[in-house]
Amino acid sequence: MPAAAKSSPPEKPAAAPAPAPGAGLSPVQRALRKLGLLRDIDFALYLPMRYEDETRIVRLADTRDGDTAQIEAVVRDCEVVFRPRRQLIVTVDDGSDTCQLRFFNFYPSQQKQLAVGARVRVRGEVRGGFVGRQMMHPTVKAAGTELPQALTPVYSTIAGLAQPMLRREVRSGLARAVLDETIPPALAPSGAWELRRALSFLHYPAPDVAMATLEDHSHPAWQRLKADELLAQQLSQLQARRARAAQRAPVLSAAASGDSLYKELLATLPFALTGAQHRVGEEITHDLARDVPMHRLLQGDVGSGKTVVAALAAARCIDAGYQCALMAPTEILAAQHFGKLVGWLDPLLAERGLRVAWLTGSQKKKERDAMSAAVENGEAALVIGTHAVISEKVRFDKLALAIIDEQHRFGVAQRLALRGKAVGDLEPHLLMMSATPIPRTLAMSYYADLDVSTLDELPPGRTPIVTRLVADHRRDEVIDRIRAQLAQGRQVYWVCPLIEESEAVDLRNATETRDELAAALGAQVSVGLLHSRMPTAEKQAVMESFTANRLQVLVSTTVIEVGVDVPNASLMVIEHAERFGLSQLHQLRGRVGRGAAASACVLLYAPNEGGRVGEAARARLKAMAETSDGFEIARRDLEIRGPGEFLGARQSGAPLLRFADLSTDVLLLDWARALAPRMLDRHPELAIKHVDRWLGSKAEYLKA
Repeated sequence: MPAAAKSSPPEKPAAAPAPAPGAGLSPVQRALRKLGLLRDIDFALYLPMRYEDETRIVRLADTRDGDTAQIEAVVRDCEVVFRPRRQLIVTVDDGSDTCQLRFFNFYPSQQKQLAVGARVRVRGEVRGGFVGRQMMHPTVKAAGTELPQALTPVYSTIAGLAQPMLRREVRSGLARAVLDETIPPALAPSGAWELRRALSFLHYPAPDVAMATLEDHSHPAWQRLKADELLAQQLSQLQARRARAAQRAPVLSAAASGDSLYKELLATLPFALTGAQHRVGEEITHDLARDVPMHRLLQGDVGSGKTVVAALAAARCIDAGYQCALMAPTEILAAQHFGKLVGWLDPLLAERGLRVAWLTGSQKKKERDAMSAAVENGEAALVIGTHAVISEKVRFDKLALAIIDEQHRFGVAQRLALRGKAVGDLEPHLLMMSATPIPRTLAMSYYADLDVSTLDELPPGRTPIVTRLVADHRRDEVIDRIRAQLAQGRQVYWVCPLIEESEAVDLRNATETRDELAAALGAQVSVGLLHSRMPTAEKQAVMESFTANRLQVLVSTTVIEVGVDVPNASLMVIEHAERFGLSQLHQLRGRVGRGAAASACVLLYAPNEGGRVGEAARARLKAMAETSDGFEIARRDLEIRGPGEFLGARQSGAPLLRFADLSTDVLLLDWARALAPRMLDRHPELAIKHVDRWLGSKAEYLKA
């Protein structure tokens, strides 16, 4: 017999998998959570998107075509027909007239409810037709029940959460919510409603209310909510600012010796600074010399010289014996910064045994490891790159200043990760740059925790850009314009919105456009192609060829939106301009007019079959044609699109204003700004309670 097998030790039970988020919740609870309805106050603040008036019964004879009406009537006929598709057709009579009810989706229970002779309450939109009055898919209830005393709320909902169920949940949450006053009566806006009264009214308005005041949010109940919301935002911003003021940062004082990097850089720049650059540079220098972390937004129109200001701030940091990091959202933009800053700073740093480092995700491992080592040992005084700068493997020796370009294109987590690269307990100074000027009301609200510096002066030599709107059927004229520019030795951009055909949108793709232009312009003209799916090395090679004028025409997607600087390019053609955002159009236009030659931007638009473009697109194109002022463009963009365009991912996870409107509620915003510091100083417990009510944990995102 074979030897008895050795008994093996019993296997350890496998670890139970971690429960999935929302496990154990009912479908209704999961749907409520998806809508962000977790706390009682969340339900109380979940306001209706519209209302239905079920408070009165009207006579059919008194209704007009298009009215939404509620009637009580007797069913005279009920049948299922199959022309042209299966449907339930019911005829009802309220004594003044008859109406046909039509249902394409129905259940046996509905047929039973609408049996001949039944008296029912019906609500729907009345339509007149050749067969008489009709209602399509009206709501039907038994007649004779008590009429509600208030308008019926209709809430935005999702699949799996029926309107009646959501109404019950909101009513229950509103009843449970703690709605005691957090604003002392002496500080509340004059004549303000109490919060509980305002919320109860907005969920269940009286039937005699002027509907326009609910729709345009001008009713006193809406004014109270908007005031509370703006105050919560101002308080949270002020808390974030004060929390930062309690942190410590490296003191980056100007070097006492005469051979400071800052002074040498200033002396070797091939141009003089503008007055605005001097002023903004002094604001940043003042911040860096303090032991409180700088949290400054540097905004300036396209071509206003933000990169020079960033270079001078970096020089201040390096003079103090620390490192600076500059992070850009794309490799092309990072490479543009690298090219300029290496030219300005590398010769000066080399004398000090220091260098500029370059970090991107596309680098070969050997090169990236060498750069990372230079960052860690302090040899790299300035580190420029993309998201690779904040990868776990990159460790700084003494990071003291973080500069983030096009800050709205980075998420909160990414900016926090860059700040986390500092050594020890010290916080790095933070300078964020944006070529999208921030309108005043946004600066007062979403950016209230930032100090804002503005470059409002363009360097001499920048030529005005003429902008023309041209319908797509005139492409041949545009190509003739390109030939004229090329004949003068100039270069041209042609921007397309897509790089491959899409069934959803019938656009010419960039490859086709490149081939079309190459054929039209002839073999003597070199036409290049640049798009986001090309390998990084290939993108850089194309840009270098265009910069060196080996390519005369560059067909591109929006990867050239920011940072690209080719002074010889004098014409920008943007195809399907009606599909671009206003800020993006302005950024693209800023790629020309960077040299001495007269420059133009042609916005090619494709009208629809009726010969028109959409209302919002028309407003964007009109703004582009009427002004080249970035601040005016920003103001109009805020009107057209709302604040999302400017914020990007700044407060990812925190809501945009749900109720207040920055274009109409400036007086309430002024009140909230003035009250916030008094609340925090005199009533800190109420202030904290107020922020928690409106923002909860989302206020944490303001730390970025």
